[in-house]
Amino acid sequence: MCEHEIQCCGARVRICGGKIEVVSEPRILRCPLHEALYGFESIDKEAVKKTVEAKMKTYGFCCQHRVFDDSIVVPYGASEMIKVCMEQGMLQCAVTVCEGAGTVIAWNPSLAQGIGARLTGVIKTSPIQEIIQHIEAHGGIVLDPTSAKVDQAEGVKKAVELGFEKLAVTVASFQAGKISEIREFEKKEGANVTIFSVCNTCATGEEANHIMKADLVCASASQILRERVGSKALIQIGVTIPIFALTEKGKKMALSYLSRFPEKIVVFRSRLPYLVEGRGPTLKP
Repeated sequence: MCEHEIQCCGARVRICGGKIEVVSEPRILRCPLHEALYGFESIDKEAVKKTVEAKMKTYGFCCQHRVFDDSIVVPYGASEMIKVCMEQGMLQCAVTVCEGAGTVIAWNPSLAQGIGARLTGVIKTSPIQEIIQHIEAHGGIVLDPTSAKVDQAEGVKKAVELGFEKLAVTVASFQAGKISEIREFEKKEGANVTIFSVCNTCATGEEANHIMKADLVCASASQILRERVGSKALIQIGVTIPIFALTEKGKKMALSYLSRFPEKIVVFRSRLPYLVEGRGPTLKP
């Protein structure tokens, strides 16, 4: 029987045999982005469960009929940025995570976006053959099809073994230690790895020490990251869910993405983080 464990709104959710169990309280009371995507003004265990139900019913999340739609969902999402930078030749592949497959190496920009468009943090997952087959038929490989393990450091090593020289990797806060491991490998092997830190609502102070080594950081609902990472950022994209670029490489990626962004934007100098009261998620006390 397939079993998957994910984070959604800071809550831990277990999916087994198509049944959803929200095993911990969500960390978020309200999130404008979540409301826009799923319609819940306030967030509790029931809202989290209904959100996951909607993702399963509409997009085949954790299901055999999983949808890989590469349309833009989140204006400044990691997969959206990776897709554009791959299309522009700044990246050759992405090491990401997909439920039902685990760590994935994707060299097709549309596949990278199709995997990440509506993805939430995958803590662990079980193999779903239809998902693995789709990935392997559309420009990607699965790190371990037998176990569907999630290990982003091993994914980066595999991508380098395959000959990719410019790659991106997404790392969730609960695997933040892998960021330091990837940096050590990058230095040793002379690789070129752009690290996107994602799914950071539950990030701890210790995890923030590793996250500070990333190139681009999604602050999610984390006040710790707004304070510690935001103040070190070279550029911030967005206000509701800020994306912070911490390195020149990350800054170039962000600006490259914005060069293709279809909507109007405003740019001005500011001390970072730039926060607007009432615009971001509301955390539980």
